[in-house]
Amino acid sequence: MLDNAPILAIATAPGRGGVGIVRLSGGKGVLLALAQALTSKILVPRHATLAPFTASDGSAIDQGLALWFPAPHSYTGEDVLELQGHGGPVVMQLLLKRCIALGQTFGLRMAAPGEFTQRAFLNGQLDLAQAESVADLIEASTEAAAKAASNALTGAFSKEVHALVHGLTQLRMLVEATLDFPEEEIEFLQKADAVGQLTRLKTQLAKVIATTQQGALLRDGLRVVLVGAPNVGKSSLLNALAGQDIAIVTPIAGTTRDTITQTIHLNGVPLDVIDTAGLRDTTDEVERLGIERTWAQIHKAHVVLKLRDATQLKSDFTINLPAHLPVVQVLNKVDLLSNYAPTDNIYAISAKTGAGLDELKAELLRIAGWQGNAGGEGLYIARERHIIALQAAQTQLDAAADCADMGDKALDLFAECLRLAQQALGEITGEFTSDDLLGVIFGQFCIGK
Repeated sequence: MLDNAPILAIATAPGRGGVGIVRLSGGKGVLLALAQALTSKILVPRHATLAPFTASDGSAIDQGLALWFPAPHSYTGEDVLELQGHGGPVVMQLLLKRCIALGQTFGLRMAAPGEFTQRAFLNGQLDLAQAESVADLIEASTEAAAKAASNALTGAFSKEVHALVHGLTQLRMLVEATLDFPEEEIEFLQKADAVGQLTRLKTQLAKVIATTQQGALLRDGLRVVLVGAPNVGKSSLLNALAGQDIAIVTPIAGTTRDTITQTIHLNGVPLDVIDTAGLRDTTDEVERLGIERTWAQIHKAHVVLKLRDATQLKSDFTINLPAHLPVVQVLNKVDLLSNYAPTDNIYAISAKTGAGLDELKAELLRIAGWQGNAGGEGLYIARERHIIALQAAQTQLDAAADCADMGDKALDLFAECLRLAQQALGEITGEFTSDDLLGVIFGQFCIGK
């Protein structure tokens, strides 16, 4: 699986900056020879060397720092060379081309997206969950998400998974050993408290799943769609939630003709709030297209805020939303009423004055499953595949508990359920992982990482 050919890429973001980095990895002794040809310096491991980066004619392309990290003490586990120069795009391209020319005879090539981190995984420097957290840390949109990704990168999530795998391994050894003693197996398992061990593993797994779901929320956020008749205050609510004038607001019904999306953060949780065209029968072609887009957004939503105008409660407005979709009933413009009697399951707000918004925000966080973790401490970023694997393990442990209740009639099934649970957990850290999955995961990384 591992291509040992040396690779390189610009590791810093496109554009101009104070510093630009060209990163190279792989090839036994290749990078050190290349560095000496480029800088005319002998590099000391893990020490920055100030040197000119020279072109083929001996003229200076740039002057910067060269750092050499011999294997295995590097990010990828291979020899790594970093050339840190000035961050102009032309300078970086000239340095890149010079490195390619010098390394052509050694098979030096451009790195694929995520290939440096993929090599770190394949060389045992990171497990798969840690490798994924590298991309999550780069892409983090909130402080809480960054902290959670950092927790995963340092191995907090992997430690939880490894602890579960260790417990399952011990229990599997116990159960499978008893298969050699058919006359004593049940009594032996009872003395070893096999059921108690299984119960503790189930409890531990449930805690990991809860924490993981919180971390996934920090990464993926919640898609909130505002729907309602024209002029009920959807755009005003979007502006109020965002704290700025994102959407145009007028007294004219049907002002919003297209969807408008704004990402906001509640307690560090990203919410994509989507303002939509008002739903009504219309002959206006542009408005009709906007309403079609409203329905398209509804079918992609995680939750819908269904708005009504508090001053127009007698008006007839019905809408059939998907049965599986959480719907929050919102009554807007209550500031225009002289009195209003609160009703269960309806959030009375004023997008104009801000009344009731705190309660509405708290309801959105509740629907999202957020448990009020302060700043992401103790959480770790997780992905959908992690949650699926953990839930698969949970299903197998539940099945194992059922087998344990059946006694010696289902001991083989008990052992098999434990094996399948362990395999599901192994998919998280990469112990059981297909090459196709690795291609998908690392293909989503940025070039140079």
